[in-house]
This record gives sequence, structure tokens and C-alpha cells, in this order.
Amino acid sequence: MCAKSRVPAPGTGGSSLCSEGRISLYCFVITATLVLIPSVPQILYGMVPQVWGAVLWGPFLYYALINMIIRFVLRNHDYQVAIRASFLGFAMAISVLVICFAPTEWQQFGVYGCFMSLFHYSEFLVIAFANPRTLSLDSFMLNHSVHYGLAAAASWIEFSLEVYFLPQFKRYGYIWLAGVVLCALGEVIRKAAIITAGRSFTHLVQNEKQSDHRLITSGIYAHCRHPSYVGWFWWSIGTQIVLLNPICICIYTLVSWLFFHDRIYVEEYSLLNFFQSDYVRYQKRVPTGLPFIRGYLID
Repeated sequence: MCAKSRVPAPGTGGSSLCSEGRISLYCFVITATLVLIPSVPQILYGMVPQVWGAVLWGPFLYYALINMIIRFVLRNHDYQVAIRASFLGFAMAISVLVICFAPTEWQQFGVYGCFMSLFHYSEFLVIAFANPRTLSLDSFMLNHSVHYGLAAAASWIEFSLEVYFLPQFKRYGYIWLAGVVLCALGEVIRKAAIITAGRSFTHLVQNEKQSDHRLITSGIYAHCRHPSYVGWFWWSIGTQIVLLNPICICIYTLVSWLFFHDRIYVEEYSLLNFFQSDYVRYQKRVPTGLPFIRGYLID
């Protein structure tokens, strides 16, 4: 279903997490906690090892042990959920350790890692709460697309090369903090959109209107027609500002804009077929929320 319509129901989602949501939450939190606990004294007292990467050896062993336990306790779909949530919890913990112990020019990569881990895990968790009927392993969005993976890899390569050749540039004027603000703001906007849409939200665009669908124009949708895309757009750009990747900032901005421009155009064509004059009035009253994107308009 698309995020702009919903099935009428009491509330916007379930009153509590479904079983997959609880399993994922336990695995995410427990893995992150167990990986971080041995390093707490070093964090508190600032005991940075001479070879900072040495602080990561232990956590990798703990993570391997945690995965063995998960494999022993859980099976089938529950195991698949748990192993992904555990991986994201591990990635979050490692990112915190990078922030605490890495050389200054690498600490931003830890901040970036925290935002990436949180984004992917919270996608699954919020869907598990708001619309558990559509929950699947794809809700983690770890396998979003080949292009998404290539874009992430490109940002890592650019960051690594610039740290090696221009390490002083990576902390220039604390500009990267603007990326922290954009990532946090984008995350909040996107998750607010999912919760507001509730049981109708999925990661897929709907092509057929169900008989009990109605248009949402309240909450965050009263301010922009596509808040989930708005949040994701600014979050993606924010990640590259955090890394201070000038090339990827430009590429991410252009590619993200083109992607959402086309997606909104196609989606609004369906929405106009679904809701007709109601959606036309909504379009006139509320912008898409993305710069220079007007959507599919009827002259």
C-alpha cells in the first residue's frame, strides 16, 4: 500500500509490538550492550590503546559468540529477524567505539555508522509497531537495491581516500555537525510519517485502490504530501555532510532528487485515480515537501 492512504481501524497500528518486533528489539539492544560493556572502563577513563583498532578485536569475538547463541536458540524466520537485528546492534556498538577511540579524522565515520544502523533498524521496528501485517525481512531495507549498496560503497571509498590524502579537511569548521542535524531531522520526519500512516504504510507504491481506503491529510501530512520521502531525502544528504564527502554530497543530492521526482510523479498519478477531486484539492493546499518537485498535476 502507499503511504498516503490507509485502512480505517482503531488507532494507527498495534497497541504493542508483534513477536518479530520484540525479538528484533531484544537482539538489537542485547548485542549492542554486550559488545560495549567490556569497553566501558576505557570509555569512562579515556584509556585509548596505542593501536586504536585493537579495541575492536574483542567485540568481534563477542559478536561471533552472540550469533552462535542466536543460531542455537532460534530457527527459521525468527532466526533471520534476530540475526539482522543483532548485526545492526553490533554495527551501532562498533560505531560508538569508533567515535570514542578512533583518530579524530575517523570519528565522523562512527557518527555516520550510528545513523545508518539506527535508520535501518528503526525502519523494521516502526513497521513492526505501526503495520505488522506488512512486516517482512525486507523491512530492514538492508537489501534495498543494488544502486543503494553502490552508493554507500562509493561514500566509504571517498571518505577513506580523503582521510588518507586530506585528513585535516574532514574536521574543517565542524561543518559535519550540520549533517548530524539533517540526519536526525530526516529520521524523525520519516518515522512520524510511518506512524501517522499506520496500517497502510508499506515500502511499496500501491497501484490498485482498495474499497476501504481513504486519503490522509492530517498530522504531518497536513504540512507536506510526501513526508516519508522528505525525511529520507534530507537524511541521505545529511549522511554525506557528516562524512564531509564533497563529491558524494553533490551526487547524493542529484540522484536522490531525480529518484523522488520520478517516484512522486508515478505515485501521484495513482493517487489522483484513487481520490480524484479530493486529491486535487489536497495538492493545491499542501506542497510535496521536496524542493522544486510539484508531483503529477492536472492542468
